[in-house]
Amino acid sequence: MLTWVVYDISKDPTRSKVAKLCKEYGLYRVQKSVFLGQLNRNQVDELGLKSKDMIDLKTDSVYLFPMCEDDFGKVRLLGLGFNRALVNDEIKALIL
Repeated sequence: MLTWVVYDISKDPTRSKVAKLCKEYGLYRVQKSVFLGQLNRNQVDELGLKSKDMIDLKTDSVYLFPMCEDDFGKVRLLGLGFNRALVNDEIKALIL
């Protein structure tokens, strides 16, 4: 399923680790603190647990939003959006 990962992390090293983790799961960066890609339910759970171990639960946040393709098709983009060159063709096709 398509999954959005959105985070607000105060320390640069931790933010870099979470970004690297998202990339290891094959997610594509669509904004500085936003990733998108295909994950199965187990991967969503794993990513959540690993992220939780990395962040400071008192100051940081990581959101994981699984989304079916039907709902993703209802997403409305206002303004510039993201760099489509960084997103794979499968996700591009759903956006267009």
